[in-house]
Amino acid sequence: MRSRQVLPNFRIAIVGAGAIGLYYGAKLAHFGRDVHFLLRSDYEAVCKRGLRILSKSENIHVAKVNAYRTTAEIGQCDLVIVAVKTTSNSELPPLIAHLLGEKTIILTLQNGLGNEEFLAGHFSAERILGGLCFICLNRTEPGVVERFDYGRLAIGEFRGHPRPRLHDVAWEFKRCGVVCSVVADLALERWRKLAWNIPFNGLAVTAGGLDTAAILANDGLRQLALELMDETIAIANACGHRLPTAVALDLMKRTEEMGAYRSSTLIDHLAGRRLEIEAIWGEPLRRAQAAGMEAPQLEKLYCQLVRLDQAQ
Repeated sequence: MRSRQVLPNFRIAIVGAGAIGLYYGAKLAHFGRDVHFLLRSDYEAVCKRGLRILSKSENIHVAKVNAYRTTAEIGQCDLVIVAVKTTSNSELPPLIAHLLGEKTIILTLQNGLGNEEFLAGHFSAERILGGLCFICLNRTEPGVVERFDYGRLAIGEFRGHPRPRLHDVAWEFKRCGVVCSVVADLALERWRKLAWNIPFNGLAVTAGGLDTAAILANDGLRQLALELMDETIAIANACGHRLPTAVALDLMKRTEEMGAYRSSTLIDHLAGRRLEIEAIWGEPLRRAQAAGMEAPQLEKLYCQLVRLDQAQ
């Protein structure tokens, strides 16, 4: 096994300057990693004031940020972290192309299903890693991210078993204060996260703008959340991913511990932004249908979200 002292010092590009991209990029930069941010609306503010992470347990300020308006200015990197909303996936191929060298790795931290497949279709499956962010974050103003709850990151290979390069990337996060684990089955873990995202991100919007505590306090919505979880778990199993039914109860317990958390989908909806409907609800529904399985609650929720999004 290689000594940790000789691990590569990755040149890292952050594509996507929302809460996730800014948080993990700032953590890496704060601990001395070579991080380069693609910034658009936040560019002026970040150049002037830097990046800040605020929470009860950490207060980080990265005063000097490698900020760019285009990926062509950044140039080739060893690791590209993709954190854009899935609604902007069509913009990724020309952006990422400027960042690629012969051995560049692409790690997507996006929500839902289909993102690794999309990137692999443009840049080959060999380059692609996927990550799941279990953390409560909000971007409260340009260059400022507030963390509301303890978080962790799980990363895996898009294809095949974990390789040394995956452990190298995980260690890069770990030595910068991020709780990061390597998963053997990325697809299974994506379904596990969807079992929470599908009900709580969706119901937060369709029920009229509710946080997680308000959803749980309503008996009807709490029951609907459980039904959506059970459907999601059943779809995962129908698609060949062994997800235990007990996952639902564990997720409900974790949600109770969150308090009054406003999901990222709710924040996007209230801000009038497009919702990540296809990645989080549409693609799981299509996979259920392809497996010959009915998912009435998911289908109903998906249709409601589409109508709300189109009305904005």
